[in-house]
Amino acid sequence: MIRAASARVVIAVVAVVGVLLDQWTKYLAVAHLDPLNPPVFLGGFVTLRLIRNPGAAFSLGGDDFTLVFTALAAVAIQVVLVMLVPRVRVLSWAVMTGLLLAGITGNFIDRLIREPGFLRGHVVDFVQLPSFAIFNVADACLTTAAALIIVSSFVGSRDFDGKRRQGAGSGPSREPGAAGSEPGRSA
Repeated sequence: MIRAASARVVIAVVAVVGVLLDQWTKYLAVAHLDPLNPPVFLGGFVTLRLIRNPGAAFSLGGDDFTLVFTALAAVAIQVVLVMLVPRVRVLSWAVMTGLLLAGITGNFIDRLIREPGFLRGHVVDFVQLPSFAIFNVADACLTTAAALIIVSSFVGSRDFDGKRRQGAGSGPSREPGAAGSEPGRSA
């Protein structure tokens, strides 16, 4: 477990680095990529194909829902900042929370500042893998955070606030007759 102040520093550093990397790579993509002639790397495994996405993941929703996605992102940022960040006491959860904030915030910034206008901006996506959606660094942060949170919920012994999970760890067994259990009590 780590102190609240230390957790907040880790969250802030991971989030700020993630957002800066996301916005810098989007700047470079817009400035240098030709949507009609995308560069291909690693034998076709990675293509840098510039698109502007009005929808959510996998371009779901389109222009009709851009304002809705902007509002949802604003709410999600507030929920993470108000309800999750103050309670994080585990280093791995601080990193995951920072990645989560970086992902939400990176795409939220696009919704605020990019064309066609304030609160309706299209997200810049540019990394394409075979048989997968075109994405950006913010999307990678979100996906990594989600995957790590899922894995941690199955294999981690502590919740984000540092409390030991029920049934996790090496505490005494509570099965009847097991060492450390009270005689005559069942689980």
